[in-house]
Amino acid sequence: MASTATLRDVARLAGVSIGTASQALNNRPNVLPETRQRVLKAAQSLGYVAPVTSAERRPLISTIGMLTKHDYGPPPELNLFFSHVQAGVEMECRAHKINLMFSAIEVDQSNRPIEWPRMIDNRQIDGLLLIGANIDAVVHGLRRKLGTPIVLVDSYAPGYHFDSVLIDNIGGAMQAVSYLIDCGHQHIGLIGTNPTSPPDILERREGYRRALHMRGITREYIEDSQMEQGDGYRAVRNLLKANPQVSAVFVANDDTALGVMNAARDMGLNVPGDLSVVGFDDIELAREAHPALTTVHVHKTWLGRLAVQRLIERAQYPDQPRITVTVATHLVERESTAPNRNAQLKEVSAAVKTYP
Repeated sequence: MASTATLRDVARLAGVSIGTASQALNNRPNVLPETRQRVLKAAQSLGYVAPVTSAERRPLISTIGMLTKHDYGPPPELNLFFSHVQAGVEMECRAHKINLMFSAIEVDQSNRPIEWPRMIDNRQIDGLLLIGANIDAVVHGLRRKLGTPIVLVDSYAPGYHFDSVLIDNIGGAMQAVSYLIDCGHQHIGLIGTNPTSPPDILERREGYRRALHMRGITREYIEDSQMEQGDGYRAVRNLLKANPQVSAVFVANDDTALGVMNAARDMGLNVPGDLSVVGFDDIELAREAHPALTTVHVHKTWLGRLAVQRLIERAQYPDQPRITVTVATHLVERESTAPNRNAQLKEVSAAVKTYP
């Protein structure tokens, strides 16, 4: 009589994920010897026979975990950016009939996990998406606890060899600043970054500097700040007080850019007449602002969809080289930017002087 044991039964008895059990039974090299022996022993005791049809072999990934970082303290607020990433993850999971589990992980000031989510401790998932974090201590713990594929989404773990889906932050920032230069702005500020910002924000800072350098502009106006509306409000006031010649600012994310526009309005400045503002991310509030915010569009939903695809492929081909997918961006021109008035006046003045 044929055994009714399934791969899930083997995985449960061995205390591993379905993906790890499958890899152990298929003699994959990335499974620890003691884990492989435990899986083989479980399969033997259950009388498990590997399926022979492709339909039965398919579920290497049946449940995906999605994990975000939360600093210890008050409950996390809704993140307008990552809610779209999550939507993309859900869409792709439905398309592949994959279950999805979501959790936040609380960390202390040193980024060390305070408590692991149940889906991690109980090995309930076959693959993990780590969303929007730069947390070496968490990654180290996950690698130790999970024998499953991990994909980083807008997330960085220097020194660890994981597949990643990232944003073209440098290219997007260069697009934004080059656009402002093409509008005649020479004195362009940067708000929303600081030397200790996460890697993706430091890339946007680098893109700002590269764009200026490539166009022969040597003067930088960088006002260090965090990435919230209140920080943008304070930063642009400080920037313009010290550098009234600044006629445009590139802001590292849209939420901070909205704070910049609020401050400009309270200072009696017209956006874009007196100050042009460009953000990054293209959240819904960017379109609803008055004036509507010119910004760098990020394909947020595709970040999630591509991450799930990468996780499935990694489970199917665990020995393939590490892959990083960089998602392109593009500038969305709206109402918060305009040609520099001073540059236009200079052009008119020069034309008058040369008129016969």
